[in-house]
Amino acid sequence: MPVERLHLVRHGEVYNPQRVLYGRLPNFRLSDDGRAMAQQAADHVKRLGRPVTALYASPLQRTRESAEPFTAAFGLEPTLDERVIEPTNVFEGKRMRRALMNPGNWHYLRTPALPSWGEPYTQIVDRMDAAMREAWDAAASGDVVIVSHQLPIWITHLAVQGEPLRHDPRRRRCALSSVTSFERDGDRWREVSYAEPASLAGAVDVGAV
Repeated sequence: MPVERLHLVRHGEVYNPQRVLYGRLPNFRLSDDGRAMAQQAADHVKRLGRPVTALYASPLQRTRESAEPFTAAFGLEPTLDERVIEPTNVFEGKRMRRALMNPGNWHYLRTPALPSWGEPYTQIVDRMDAAMREAWDAAASGDVVIVSHQLPIWITHLAVQGEPLRHDPRRRRCALSSVTSFERDGDRWREVSYAEPASLAGAVDVGAV
């Protein structure tokens, strides 16, 4: 049987007591709740009753840790792929509310459609699409899981739906340990489902790009 479905899974809650924008900074691990969230995401995919035959993850610590329950559930070691990593952002390591109050940072906000504070949205679309297609083509059958980050997953959703890439980051539909699933229709992606299997009560989600 050919490959049937590809799931983009966001990582779980990150231990981030300073509540900074962590971006690609090293040593940002999952919190205890984040590990539970990652387990709930893997349990959700397992309950679908679909064979998962390939597992990929961003090389950052929080995504590698979020892939661990999938390794346990499906017996797959993740292939690390730089193309599904968090985008770059000039505000890494800063608390966003304070950073945006500083007039010295305002020039970074001059072109939000690009965006001017980080990696262009179109570049994120291209690298995510390339990673997804390569993972799909490399798998002989079953489903593929890619553990990634909020913005790459959300931008992929917007591109697949044909919606503008410029958006309000506060309105992204991509919760911690959410699962956004796609199928290939010829040469085009088609989004088929979105799920939030993890308990989000009290979750801290302030560090995403």
